[in-house]
Amino acid sequence: MSGKVVSALIRLVVNAGQAKPAPPVGPALGQHRLNLMAFCKDFNARTQHMKPDVPVSVTVTAYTDSSFDFVIKSPKVSYFLKKAAGLQNGGGRAGHDVAGVVTVKHVYEIAKIKQTDPDCQYMDLDAISKSILGTARSMGIAVKRDLN
Repeated sequence: MSGKVVSALIRLVVNAGQAKPAPPVGPALGQHRLNLMAFCKDFNARTQHMKPDVPVSVTVTAYTDSSFDFVIKSPKVSYFLKKAAGLQNGGGRAGHDVAGVVTVKHVYEIAKIKQTDPDCQYMDLDAISKSILGTARSMGIAVKRDLN
């Protein structure tokens, strides 16, 4: 523990490697007097191995002395499901219309990626997979054994 007093927790979604002092990053961090350029430089360095259009969740912990820490998480499950199904959007009427199809293997691969997140690192793959299946169902994406 650092012993610093936390002044705010800021949650943002920023494309990998594309943090700039412009909105949404600038106003969110600026109001807590954080060094925008330091955040952008560090965030972009930590996400340079990812594709530039991937939206990643980041939680910034701002301290009263204007310092900060941040944790980068993998993209949301809905992002992965849409990519796997080749969709721009989910289904309009979940449960009635099938917007797309993914395989059980896709669900398992997404679960392995999500297990690296700090929130999910102690969950087993079955629990994460069940959560992903529920998200797919709510988006109107069918899960099949294989695509044949």
